[in-house]
Amino acid sequence: SCLQLGLERFHGVCILGFNSAEWFVADIGAILAGGFAVGIYTTNSPEACHYVAENCSANMVVVENHKQLQKILEIQHKLPHLKAIIQYGEELKEKRPNLYSWSEFQDLGKDVPDAQLHEIIASQKPNQCCTLIYTSGTTGQPKGVMLSHDNLTWTAAAAGRFIMLTDAKEKQELVVSYLPLSHIAAQMSDIWSAMAFGAQVFFAQPDALKGTLVDTLREVRPTAFLGVPRVWEKMEEKMKSIGAKSSMLRRKVASWAKGVGLQTNLKRMTGYSEVPVNFRLARHLVYKKVRKAIGLDRCTKCYTGAAPITRETLEFFLSLNIPVLELYGMSESSGPHTISLPHAFKLSSCGKEITGCRTLIDKPNRDGNGEICFSGRHIFMGYLNMEDKTREAIDEDGWLHSGDLGKHDKDGFLYITGRIKELIITAGGENVPPVPIEDAVKDAIPIISNAMLVGDKAKFLAMLLTLKCITNVETGEPGDDLTPEAVEFCQKLGSKATKVSEIISSKDKAIYTAIQKGISAVNEGAVSNAQRVQKWVLLEKDFSLFGGELGPTMKLKRPVVAQKYKDQIAQFYADVDT
Repeated sequence: SCLQLGLERFHGVCILGFNSAEWFVADIGAILAGGFAVGIYTTNSPEACHYVAENCSANMVVVENHKQLQKILEIQHKLPHLKAIIQYGEELKEKRPNLYSWSEFQDLGKDVPDAQLHEIIASQKPNQCCTLIYTSGTTGQPKGVMLSHDNLTWTAAAAGRFIMLTDAKEKQELVVSYLPLSHIAAQMSDIWSAMAFGAQVFFAQPDALKGTLVDTLREVRPTAFLGVPRVWEKMEEKMKSIGAKSSMLRRKVASWAKGVGLQTNLKRMTGYSEVPVNFRLARHLVYKKVRKAIGLDRCTKCYTGAAPITRETLEFFLSLNIPVLELYGMSESSGPHTISLPHAFKLSSCGKEITGCRTLIDKPNRDGNGEICFSGRHIFMGYLNMEDKTREAIDEDGWLHSGDLGKHDKDGFLYITGRIKELIITAGGENVPPVPIEDAVKDAIPIISNAMLVGDKAKFLAMLLTLKCITNVETGEPGDDLTPEAVEFCQKLGSKATKVSEIISSKDKAIYTAIQKGISAVNEGAVSNAQRVQKWVLLEKDFSLFGGELGPTMKLKRPVVAQKYKDQIAQFYADVDT
């Protein structure tokens, strides 16, 4: 059908919708027909969709429903290569030229001789690109990560063997597909590894992450499950709130069992294999029931990746005898690079390299901390039409530079200790480049001098803001007096304020409203909901070289600001946790 619609070699087929069988079919069909399979996040704005579709010279766009279709129709006139749009999830509401329902699309292929398709398949080479994964850059537009046939097939087999997935000939693995398929993690686990090992794939409901995922898990009872930290945190929150409502006796038993579970599992990690009697009892009374309640009673492989997870969450599940194993990698390494295993894992480590993958710690300091670099057959080909960016990522010796800081321990386990990049990764695994959002806020609110986005590992984004004030020319110390333009801005709004302290101490209604209005306007243009600024606070002093928040080139020193204003940042998330 792709061929019938005129899909050209190395042109994109964009897929915009929640995980479904049709998503897989469109993805694999696009590849076999000689195009690129290109997932687009369902939360993307029409503009963000346009960027991807134009960047990969898309010939076709496959959408789930009317809502996603509207985004494409809005930008269709700016996509010169676009030949057809296909809608799979619901019946078409309107007839349009070059718009097909799923069944119409499938019928198109009937007249194309098999020989034509087989010729195209036979002409494809393992080192040619077949999939594009769009990844957030630290600044500006996303980059199209080019993955080859060999990247996908080798990584799927190597990672699957490493975590000991069983082949369907012996016993079929069951997995639930719910994480966005435009992301490498879901594609690797749900499509490529599942295909390599013959796993059975179940599709969750589109509102899985809003709460129905556990129902699906209970129904499917998967044997392997990959969650992002936010998924594990949500389960933990729900289990704690249910626990809080149970009887005194039940709470006592649960708390005893969790103590036993944590101790036993921490001992296991250090190579101690004996199973104490009280652990066996706790398993019978508590752990088995808990696993059943969340649908993980058959799951021998519980994984987390895509963003850092807190030690608290890992210990919570460990105390219930559910070891949640961390894996680490990036789109540019076809997904995984290091993986923890049930018999080889350490709390807060991302495990060891998949067989055939190698790690270099570049320019390590005294503690052995340096930039984590990867090599192996899983390393991507480069960024589509961005040779300079590719050269920044892969050095002349072929090492992929991750931008993450980390170290190995004496047993070869990898630990991530920080990030060189400024990307904020939320608890939901969404990569947010802070600079464009900060700049937009400064543009929208003329009185704002500096803005710093926070929200790494958190459930939402928040922002620290400073006002434009007069700086002491000699010392470079920011003062309390507003700059003339700032004062003028206040007057226009009907505020008499002339000092920063006046605005903050009185929570000047006119100013606070204007700031919120500006933030809301920026949120309107956000690429997705996860990139909206939910809370903000005004700081008493502007950032400066004098105060240590700015470097010599006036570049924001994020870690310094985060440390200096840690109380204000903690306040953003304080009421959420209780």
